[in-house]
Amino acid sequence: MGLSLKRLESNALRELSIILSRDTKNKHLSHVTVTEVRITNDLSYMTIYYTYYQGDEKEYQQELEASKGYLRSELCKKLKARKMPELIFKRDTSLDNGNRILELLQSINNNDNN
Repeated sequence: MGLSLKRLESNALRELSIILSRDTKNKHLSHVTVTEVRITNDLSYMTIYYTYYQGDEKEYQQELEASKGYLRSELCKKLKARKMPELIFKRDTSLDNGNRILELLQSINNNDNN
């Protein structure tokens, strides 16, 4: 992966975070946090990994899918890109996995103390 692709991913993450927190008319999406952006080498797909504070996963996924056109056009303007990749939204489960591991470690620790 080239340096320019990494830079584009970093810029897209920053700009998308700003758009979701400030610019979008859908205030429900201001609770979404973008954790990572990956772009394919041919610039055809941009996978956006996100997490949220509370609520239903399906609800956030539907809201993001409904706002896909707006988000894509705003990103295109902010990044000054000639070609904007297709956006794919995926929930980032790494925080859930980390919390589960922490719970398991704490239960092991509690069992050792008893």
